[in-house]
Amino acid sequence: MTATRGFSLIELLVVLVILGLIAGLVVPNIMQRGEDAKVRAAQAEIQRLSMAIDEFYLDSGRPPRELRELVERPANARNWNGPYVNASNLIDPWDNAYNYRYPGEHRSFDIYSNGADGSPGGEGINQPITNWD
Repeated sequence: MTATRGFSLIELLVVLVILGLIAGLVVPNIMQRGEDAKVRAAQAEIQRLSMAIDEFYLDSGRPPRELRELVERPANARNWNGPYVNASNLIDPWDNAYNYRYPGEHRSFDIYSNGADGSPGGEGINQPITNWD
């Protein structure tokens, strides 16, 4: 008769504790990278929207009054050659609309996202992402 050896309860508990410690160290880093990627995506999208506004201005002779004019032809626009962006480009990575102000307080026009929390101000991933920084 051959004896089969299995794992004891203590050995299984030690392995589970080790796996829990590893998960506790790895998961927060993965989550932070996801949020950092959203911030970078918002920065890139704000640059793209800025270029689209410049194109709109060159075509129409005036800047858009609202970002929606980059997607849908305004009634009084002449030489409109849009759409300049897709409607999905007007939404930040946290599913909030980008903010647009013309005339701007910091530049000729301001475009910004309020960050992850969607509220003005904040720090880290909650700080505004703008076209003037």
